[in-house]
Formats: sequence, C-alpha cells, structure tokens
Amino acid sequence: MPLFSFSGKRPDNLGVKQGKLLACPGTPNCVSSQTDASDQEHFIEPIATDKAPGDAIAKLKIIIEGMERSQINEATDNYLYAEFASKLMGFVDDMEFYVDSGLIHVRSAARLGKSDLGVNRKRAETIREKFQTDN
Repeated sequence: MPLFSFSGKRPDNLGVKQGKLLACPGTPNCVSSQTDASDQEHFIEPIATDKAPGDAIAKLKIIIEGMERSQINEATDNYLYAEFASKLMGFVDDMEFYVDSGLIHVRSAARLGKSDLGVNRKRAETIREKFQTDN
C-alpha cells in the first residue's frame, strides 16, 4: 500500500478507436508504439508476436498479474488495459496493449505530472522482455 495516493482520475478516453490507441500528450510521461518513430521522446517499438491475438493477451495477463501494484481493468481477445501504482506515492500509470497483425501495440502514460523519469518506457521494455523470453 502506498504511503500517499496520487492516483488521479481514470481516463475515460482509452481503448482502441479505428485501430489506434490514444495519442500521447505533449508531456514526456507517455510512450506509444503508434507514435511516429521520429518522435523519440514518445515512440517505443511494438512487441512482435506470432501468437494468435487471444493467446498474446493471455500471456500479457500472466506477466502483468505477476508484477507488483498492477491491476487489470479490461481484457478482450485483442486488447488489455492495466493500471500500475508507484510504491511510495501511489502515482498511477495507465497501460494498454492492442494486438493487430503480428504486433502488440503498447501505450503507457502517467495520469498526473509532467515527467515519469522514464518509468513507463522501462515498464514497457520489461514486459517486452518477459513476453519474448517466458514460455
């Protein structure tokens, strides 16, 4: 349980709309695989997969459920939405995954503040590594 709680309000505009996750705001506390690759502050590579969408989501669920202070809020055959809370202050990050044509698109953003000190990018890369190495 965090010492403080700076969870913020859960966004009501997340999800997949016309094949796209919500774009990152101008602040440096968000990464997305659907951002233009020239935007190095926000762009992150999607996760490659040869799994069927439902199997990829099932594997992501297992990985995320094994991570501290995580909560899965929604999971369908090709979409997963989870929240992660920081240990000390209780800041909440919203993380989404969308499976499409052999790629898992990812978007992860802090709800509050301007900088996340790279936490969202690090978490996404940790999940990518686990997804690609765990069987």
